[in-house]
Amino acid sequence: MRRLWLALVCLVCFLSFSTAQTKTKWVSLFNGKDLSGFRILNGKAKYRVEKGEIIGTTVSGQPNSFLATEKEYGDFILELDLKLMSDMNSGIQFRSEIADANDKCTVTDKSTPERVHGYQMEVDPSKRAWSGGIFDEARRGWMYSLENNPSAKTAFKPTDWNHYRIECIGSSIRTWVNGVPCAHLIDDMTLKGFIALQVHGIGNSKDIKEIRWKNIRIQTENLKASPSNNIFVVNTLPNKLSEEEVRQGYKLLWDGKTSAGWRGAYKDFFPDQVWKINDGVLSVESSSGAESANGGDIVSTEEYGAFDLQFEFKITDTANSGVKYFVTEKENNSGSAIGLEYQILDDSKHPDAKAGSIGNRTMASLYDLIPAANPIDPKAGRRDKLPVGEWNLGRIVVHPDGKVEHWLNGWKVGEYQRGTPIYYALVARSTYAKWENFGMAPKGHILLQEHGTRVSFRSIKIKELK
Repeated sequence: MRRLWLALVCLVCFLSFSTAQTKTKWVSLFNGKDLSGFRILNGKAKYRVEKGEIIGTTVSGQPNSFLATEKEYGDFILELDLKLMSDMNSGIQFRSEIADANDKCTVTDKSTPERVHGYQMEVDPSKRAWSGGIFDEARRGWMYSLENNPSAKTAFKPTDWNHYRIECIGSSIRTWVNGVPCAHLIDDMTLKGFIALQVHGIGNSKDIKEIRWKNIRIQTENLKASPSNNIFVVNTLPNKLSEEEVRQGYKLLWDGKTSAGWRGAYKDFFPDQVWKINDGVLSVESSSGAESANGGDIVSTEEYGAFDLQFEFKITDTANSGVKYFVTEKENNSGSAIGLEYQILDDSKHPDAKAGSIGNRTMASLYDLIPAANPIDPKAGRRDKLPVGEWNLGRIVVHPDGKVEHWLNGWKVGEYQRGTPIYYALVARSTYAKWENFGMAPKGHILLQEHGTRVSFRSIKIKELK
């Protein structure tokens, strides 16, 4: 009996020790006394320590400055508190690097010889209210603005302390402000780097601004992701769905490898003489420039009513194509099959950009009906200046109530309601006037258009909405 009792005691002790060993542990990044373990990069803003807080102060004429950890971090959970003492922009860098600004492969901002670049969790007290969004500093720009998650815009408190949380586990990057989920990005451009506190440049302004940070701590072992919060996911990994996207109901509309799920419009086969699949990319080849004259459009074999459709596309010089929806093939017309169209166009060089009315044939417009608006943030770039040869993200959301949204690179650039008097009036003055009940089918195919110029697609995914 005594031996049994000793064995049980040993087992309890072992289990307790094992639990303690596997329990996640917070480590302070800031000792509360000085800036040991940090270095200042990129600019010469002032950083000092007072009463257990790091205080960052702007310096006139200096670019963005970063108080960076000397150590690099890959997978981690970071928490800290911050407070703006002035109306200023700032951010938390993570998985970031510093490199020669002449390295065009990584750095796009060459304002300093060596430029900090990488992911940043935004601090934004302006009316735009994108605190918690993810910006790719000096590299690709906005990866996840709060236009993707507008309910999070009210989480930040401009005049009080704010609690920030970042989870980086593998390619999954998630952020919270004051407990409110803000962003969820799936991206693998940089999987390891330093963490840094930004003091944003103020140009030549003499209006000195300050920001404070405290309670900076990190976990790097035995990480456990927070439960799903069901916010929109931006996924840059080609032809892959994250676990969260699958949980939310998304599926790949194109598998990235074969023609399964697609056929030619008005055909029972896939027109592979003009549509090519190579290295995870679906491309329509260039030909005469005519509409659907060299193999024709392709359509999804399934039909869809209310849905959220996402797709990446890449244009070539003078390109013309489109993504159509509610395509029924009942018209049996020549040329491209009939449907509502998300226009894909080289606005700078293709003549169709100047045709139609008030720009309603430009990139991301509802073709010949409603022009796409430019992004609300000038840093996003104009839609007519999208670089040829780079991937862009298109999105079409059709709500169950008939409201439709067009998105381009994370920006909602158009919105309308099917079946309203305004909708019917727009159709009546368009090239679609001769088609009865145009765009009003309850369901239809998704179509990728062949228009005689090379355009490529990938990461085509869809979620049916109820």
